[in-house]
Amino acid sequence: MNGLYALKPWYADRLSGLRRALAARQVSPDTLTAAGVVCAAGAAAALAWLPTPSAALPVAVLLAGRLAFANLDGALARDTGRTTRRGAFLNELGDRAADLLVIAGLLPLAPLWLVAAAAFAATLPSWVSLAGAAAGAPRRNGGPVGKTERCLLAVVAAASGWAVPVLAVVAAGSAVTAVVRAVWVWRALGKPETAVVAVAIEWAVTTERDMATEKAVASEKPVVRVADPTSPATRRRPSPSPPPPPPPSRSRSSSPRFSSPPSEPDRSLPLDPGEVSGGITHTRPQSPVDRGTQLRGTR
Repeated sequence: MNGLYALKPWYADRLSGLRRALAARQVSPDTLTAAGVVCAAGAAAALAWLPTPSAALPVAVLLAGRLAFANLDGALARDTGRTTRRGAFLNELGDRAADLLVIAGLLPLAPLWLVAAAAFAATLPSWVSLAGAAAGAPRRNGGPVGKTERCLLAVVAAASGWAVPVLAVVAAGSAVTAVVRAVWVWRALGKPETAVVAVAIEWAVTTERDMATEKAVASEKPVVRVADPTSPATRRRPSPSPPPPPPPSRSRSSSPRFSSPPSEPDRSLPLDPGEVSGGITHTRPQSPVDRGTQLRGTR
């Protein structure tokens, strides 16, 4: 049961020329979302301040513009390749704000509790659809009392002044619509193909995010800094000192008390028997006095 939502393809086809003109002028989809909220605020002001028969025409025109902008913002984003998660978030906030503003315009004509109940019930179908989409089910829209029907009921209230009956229909019809969508989502989530589609969508989103991350990392080039030899900092840098020479190797036969071997004795002079001390014989050269004494002793 889609209600007036079934006319959306026909309505979108009527707006195709305007959509191409907006795309040629590079109008942002977020601007159209904001324009839809402004139209809803204007319709609420007309409901609250204008008398009953006279408010019907401006309310009808402004709510028609609100529905047109709600259709154009998503279509323009898809046509121009500017679909973003922020845009989807802003689109949902804009729709909820527009619904609440239109219902708030009936505050001077109805009790506060009834306006609050209708406002709360009007948000239920959208929350059910969003919860189902988050769980992996397709997004469900339409009636019996959806966004289009609520706009039509607001025009009826502006033309007739029957604010209380209209708010009661909005509250009850929105609650029924939420239940219908919840049952549909529950059945859709129980089907195996729904789980497969949800996994495929999640895998595609994850793959696209990973590819974007790898592309961003690959585009970053490392910066190699080369020192300028003519810069003062480079000239003041001290040159590396040469390594110290290796220590001289010691021979195993050298004495630890002498750094160099003893000089050879003068073999041209006669030697005396020397002295024996500690098993080591010390020889010394004979002086001329010693030779004379030795000669006198031998005579």
